Amino acid sequence: MSITPAPADGPSPTGAFRLPSSGGLLDTLDRPLRDLRISVTDRCNFRCVYCMPRAVFGKDYAFLEKDELLSFEEIERIARVAAAHGVRKLRLTGGEPLLRRGIEELIARLAALRTPDGKRLELALTTNGSALAVKAQALKDAGLDRLTVSVDSLDDELFQRMNDVRFPVSRVLDGIDAAHAVGIGPIKLNMVVKRGLNDGEIEAMATRFKGTPYTLRFIEYMDVGTSNGWSLDEVVSSAEIVKRIGALFPLEPVGAAATGETAQRWRYADGTGEIGVISSVTNTFCGTCNRARISTEGRLFTCLFATEGHDLRSILRSGAGDDELAAAMSSIWGARDDRYSEIRSSLTPELRAARPRIEMSYIGG
Repeated sequence: MSITPAPADGPSPTGAFRLPSSGGLLDTLDRPLRDLRISVTDRCNFRCVYCMPRAVFGKDYAFLEKDELLSFEEIERIARVAAAHGVRKLRLTGGEPLLRRGIEELIARLAALRTPDGKRLELALTTNGSALAVKAQALKDAGLDRLTVSVDSLDDELFQRMNDVRFPVSRVLDGIDAAHAVGIGPIKLNMVVKRGLNDGEIEAMATRFKGTPYTLRFIEYMDVGTSNGWSLDEVVSSAEIVKRIGALFPLEPVGAAATGETAQRWRYADGTGEIGVISSVTNTFCGTCNRARISTEGRLFTCLFATEGHDLRSILRSGAGDDELAAAMSSIWGARDDRYSEIRSSLTPELRAARPRIEMSYIGG
């Protein structure tokens, strides 16, 4: 595959990619590639109702075989090529990434990578927190910078009902504190809010984490995949969440920390921290989206709501060089025009339901 770069910031002919003046790649809507999210396993020890419900992911579900997964060497190679073309942040996801044997080795490999100007990549991981208490020190020693932990309720009965494996919330909270104690940070806590299930926990979550070292983020229940039976009626809008928390604790808006940031930030007026809201349904952020995702078996997805991915594993295992891998990735990103969240509202419920979608558990959130 041969790809000819177009002039910097100039029009892109078919099959070509563009290099912005700041370095890296641009898609058809002039969005750079800066953030690469890599799923390291399709397995999870939770069966959360909004992600991997037991009715679909039961004991007979066929997960990927070991040789179908990208090896650590293959993941490192993709990350190295991506870093040379503008990626500045890597996030490891799953499934549950801490279930991948030897995950610390992979983190150490990625922590050793450098950008063309010699800087470290920002290295983050998203987890359900079940193994954090025992893994925290090893993760820190390997070079992990940031952490995001899913915490959907403080009520233990509800938390266990949502994860559907009877895992207590206290063990997740202990793991979060252990990660903070060894110096991993910042640590963000994600709560997916589903009306009629855990929306009664919004105020309790805000109260519990206000004044702590952690930033709590509320995520609108999304129509990712088809296994979670998503309905718009079950979405609690970010505006409602902010209003409810603001009635308890006055809030002030905060500007985005970086271009492409998914969360709208609000700080407590008394200076005791902040919250974030991710409005993936009611107030989209496609216009600045700079993220790509690699599935567990090496398919490149240019949108969380993508209908298909692009096979990089075959390229990796064909004996192709880094230039060919880079050309393939550049061509894929250069053709990107995804903006599903922006057009969702124009689709009828029937069209939304009929549109094939990739499961979140397959490519990570």
